[in-house]
Amino acid sequence: VITCRAAVAWAPGKPLSIEEVEVAPPKAGEVRIKIVATGICHSDEHILKGSIPNVEFPVIPGHEGAGIVESIGEGVTSVKPGDKVIPLCVPQCGECSYCLNPESNFCQKSHMFEPQNLLPDKTSRFTCKGKQIHHFLWVSTFAEYTVVPEYSVAKIDAAAPLEKVCLFGCGFSTGYGAAINTAKVKPGSTCAVFGLGGVGLSVVMGCKAAGASRIIAVDINKDKFAKAKELGATDCINPRDFKKPIQEVLTEMTGQGVDYSFEVIGLAETMIAALASCNMSTGICVMIGVLNSGSEISIDPMLVLTGRTWKGTMLGG
Repeated sequence: VITCRAAVAWAPGKPLSIEEVEVAPPKAGEVRIKIVATGICHSDEHILKGSIPNVEFPVIPGHEGAGIVESIGEGVTSVKPGDKVIPLCVPQCGECSYCLNPESNFCQKSHMFEPQNLLPDKTSRFTCKGKQIHHFLWVSTFAEYTVVPEYSVAKIDAAAPLEKVCLFGCGFSTGYGAAINTAKVKPGSTCAVFGLGGVGLSVVMGCKAAGASRIIAVDINKDKFAKAKELGATDCINPRDFKKPIQEVLTEMTGQGVDYSFEVIGLAETMIAALASCNMSTGICVMIGVLNSGSEISIDPMLVLTGRTWKGTMLGG
């Protein structure tokens, strides 16, 4: 058992608390990782507000990390102690029908099917002050050591700088992959990106890499525009500068609407605006932002009847 520090969320609505925790050794098929770097994703904030379904408290959040394998359980063959790795918040069991489908990356062992609050054997590897602490998405990167199933670990290049590649664990992959894998942005196309946080900026990079000729970045914080342009945005607009809905502005800017739009905020009104900003025949809108648990969206069915595609993405497809 390793004793180390972790940031524990004891209850919804309470701030994180830095605690000394015990991390049990890995069982068969598991890997214990020394976390070297972690990003903070908005989904971690959603946990603290209690707006992600099926999360149990107390819990160690964090799902965007990188580290070094400390030890492995019986039967583990893909990694060994000393390997640099990224723990995956979307597992890849390799056996379910989704994993066996080349068009899917969304394993049936993931949180949407069955909560990942405990490891697959329904026990936790974390304790604190004599209490069991839950895992988050089996990853829990807000701990100095964590234990994950082998099929939730990706081995990476030994030269990779961990403080940078931790972003592959969620934010960068989710945004970049949404453009490359989910939308399949075509060269010469027009794109709109709603929300310019880390994920939105990764969408901008993905659209640029795919050869989009126009990338319109949309945010109410103009301080983000310089970075967006540096990473490939051709236009930056603030919805608050206009008296009309932003979808009408985008339609006027492009003639008939964009070819691809991406919602990276997680608000019902911006999801509808992103969908409506696509051209009505072949436009594709990708939902990336996470709405609060229990939220619903009402849309005019004419928005999709004419041919628009509205789709979601997990970890960039």
